[in-house]
Amino acid sequence: MLDFSKIKTYPIWERQNKFRLEDMIGLDSQPRMEDENLRLLARAIVEAKKQGNMVIIMLGGAVVKVGCSLLLIDLMKKGFIDHIAVNGAVSIHDFEVALIGETSEDVERGLEDGVFGMVEETGRLLNEAIIDAHNRGAGYGEAVGRKIDALNLPHKTASIFFNAFKLKIPITVHIAIGGDIIHQHPICDGAAMGSTSYKDFKLLTESVAKLKAGVLLNIGSAVNLPEVFLKALTIARNLKSDVRDFTTANFDFFDMYRPRTRLLEWPKKLGCKAYDIRGNHSDTVPTLHYHILRS
Repeated sequence: MLDFSKIKTYPIWERQNKFRLEDMIGLDSQPRMEDENLRLLARAIVEAKKQGNMVIIMLGGAVVKVGCSLLLIDLMKKGFIDHIAVNGAVSIHDFEVALIGETSEDVERGLEDGVFGMVEETGRLLNEAIIDAHNRGAGYGEAVGRKIDALNLPHKTASIFFNAFKLKIPITVHIAIGGDIIHQHPICDGAAMGSTSYKDFKLLTESVAKLKAGVLLNIGSAVNLPEVFLKALTIARNLKSDVRDFTTANFDFFDMYRPRTRLLEWPKKLGCKAYDIRGNHSDTVPTLHYHILRS
């Protein structure tokens, strides 16, 4: 078996990145598209919060890489988001933005000489945070926010995780072992990865159990988070939580089988209203943000 302890890393400061802090979309952004469904969805979110109901947002990594973080942080601060569920890529891109104000390497170039994903700081610092959380019985999402806070990273105010940690908003990370670059680092601990992400699955299930008459958004996760939500919803229903009559929305470029069935079609059996939002996240998220604040 290959000896992962011999994996070589290199300093993150030597890596060229495709996304920089200045690429973030500002809070003064105007609507970037016309879509009546986005207006209706914004009203559903505002109405859910007026009634004290749950709003959950699930995110894929591209949402950070196209500059939507400040918009989501603004909605968190204004009380429109109660739970954030993400895949592992979001935790990595968000952490790197907080650390160096940049993220998103050239994957194809890095494959040629085996350096893709091998930056030292991202792998070591996040794995240290996750191992510490494992030892404390805490979750993955809390670990990332706590680490950013403890290190006082220079760009922490642009971090979704840091802001969630400070605002005490649950943020949960749902991984596939081997799917993220920090799993390549020599100190990666599979047991810590598994226990912290499973803790987060339980936390998400707690929130899903309270989703009646609330809103669930999936922005940019085509496989992982729709499947995680399906299992969380099943557990909540199995344990007799009255989860029904909520609103769902899926944001993506294409019609994908799992989001369509798990988030749009099947929830209708529970009396849910579903919105299929098509377009670039850099257009749909700013437009949704605009309409929420004006609904």
